[in-house]
Amino acid sequence: MSKPILRPTAVLMLVVTPALAFSDEPPRQVVHATSGMVAAAQPQAAAAGVEILKQGGSAVDAAIAVNACLAVMEPISCGLGGDLFAIVWDPKARKLVGLNASGRAPAALTIEKVRPEADGTIPLYSPYAWTVPGAADGWFELHERYGKLSLEKVLAPAIAAARDGFAVTPVIAEGWARAATVFADKPGFKEVFMPGGRPPRAGENFKNPALARTLATLVAERRAAIRKGGIARAIVAYSGEHGGFFALGDFESHRSTWDEPISTTYRGYTVWEMPPPGQGLAALQMLNILERFDLKAMGRGSADWWHVMTEAKKLAYADRARYYADPAFSKVPVQALLSKDYAARRAALIDLKRAAVADPPGDPEAGGSGAVTASAPALDRRETTYLTTADASGMMVSLIQSNYAGFGSGYVIPSLGYGIQNRGALFSLDAKHPNALAPGKRPFHTIIPAFVTKGGHPWLSFGLMGGDMQAQGHAQVLSGIIDLGMDLQAAGDAPRFHHTGSTEPTGTVMKAAGILHVEPGVPANIVEELRRRGHRIEPEATSQFGGYQAIARDPKGGYIGATEKRKDGVAAGWDAH
Repeated sequence: MSKPILRPTAVLMLVVTPALAFSDEPPRQVVHATSGMVAAAQPQAAAAGVEILKQGGSAVDAAIAVNACLAVMEPISCGLGGDLFAIVWDPKARKLVGLNASGRAPAALTIEKVRPEADGTIPLYSPYAWTVPGAADGWFELHERYGKLSLEKVLAPAIAAARDGFAVTPVIAEGWARAATVFADKPGFKEVFMPGGRPPRAGENFKNPALARTLATLVAERRAAIRKGGIARAIVAYSGEHGGFFALGDFESHRSTWDEPISTTYRGYTVWEMPPPGQGLAALQMLNILERFDLKAMGRGSADWWHVMTEAKKLAYADRARYYADPAFSKVPVQALLSKDYAARRAALIDLKRAAVADPPGDPEAGGSGAVTASAPALDRRETTYLTTADASGMMVSLIQSNYAGFGSGYVIPSLGYGIQNRGALFSLDAKHPNALAPGKRPFHTIIPAFVTKGGHPWLSFGLMGGDMQAQGHAQVLSGIIDLGMDLQAAGDAPRFHHTGSTEPTGTVMKAAGILHVEPGVPANIVEELRRRGHRIEPEATSQFGGYQAIARDPKGGYIGATEKRKDGVAAGWDAH
């Protein structure tokens, strides 16, 4: 429950503990605040963001501070070895801006040099999957444009946590233990992330002095540190020792890009996502298809709602597998895929009585919806962190950051205190595919921040982490809020589905129909009816259903916050008076 502290600078906080059941839990409430809000997956990180707001920092300052703390406190999901995307509502310009702070493949790495897995994909935990980390450059871009406090003040909480330690939270500890069974033998992993020979348990203090020094280096040397300075050189040297392909030139040439967000309308709202190479376009395609159905009349209490949502997901993800790629290297028909006419043709393929057993991508530019062969690697990942912040000026930040597969590739540089992401595993090794590996190219990305406006005004900053869960999760949350009238917290708490398999590209063929996973709390009669319609339903760990955070503008003034019950989540608000 949110509880105001009656003093001039009150802080409102909602702490969420992990939960596996849904039906027996008492309902929780949204958090209200007038002067600022932070929602993140770790309590101490969110508290740091609120403190930055109280010091006069912008929502961007707070977002960087939270992300830096999460890099220390939630290394299973994010860190300086990964990438970042952000959408910012700029209150002065009265518009949204988007930042793609993702890295590119090394200039020396080509398809011919990769030793693929048996299924023809790039080995997930290998130097072949390394791409240039983009997160730190993203911090610099955001801070230079929108920061109000010094970078020293913004990164101070993260530096202190890394130097002095912090208490590990339960969900993060659980993920850390799982990851240790995979990465313990990777170079440098034990040295940094398994003090005493094991991962830290919930409540134990964990320190990362090397990461504290790295963050301090960013403050002192700024971009030079990651382009040609000690940080870049340490990564290149490590790469040379362990079979990687990095050269200093890969870091010197890296640049983040300010990319205009893409959008569609949904029942009077405008929903915004980042353009490819991310999968945000799939969320917009899903919404375009879903708009053809009366989801309000169906309601979550009917099998029809779950069926239509799942079938729309299949259609959108079929296009995702076929078309989404780095637009600097491949033509991505974004506007054609966003066409309402195209969505109508795709929606007409949905049979309300039967689940589709095949879902080939459409041909939006030819006016049809026929089959097109798709090929790329599997995307069933759950490790990422999403956060959102807002300040008294009206600035709102939707930010997502990830190493891809938890600790990334598992290869850790002890002198820096962090590992290298494995986002490059999402490249295709089919040279004819739009997402084919190429030197200097950005891979397909699963991580997507989102934003919603209404009548040209900012309304909702939100996201839902978790690999291929993300776009389908965005659509589920928005349907809950817009179609069914749920509040911000209830829409996130509601049981979700996670559809996998049918159009999650495997590098060879698509599996017919796929698998539909539903969370506990979905009534048994709905599950049985979905089975009767042909859905293959199997259980799945609760952690696979994503991690949600959200901040909305309060019509009465200020902000409303909500957080994720499936994480160690916190929504924290600040009242200045």
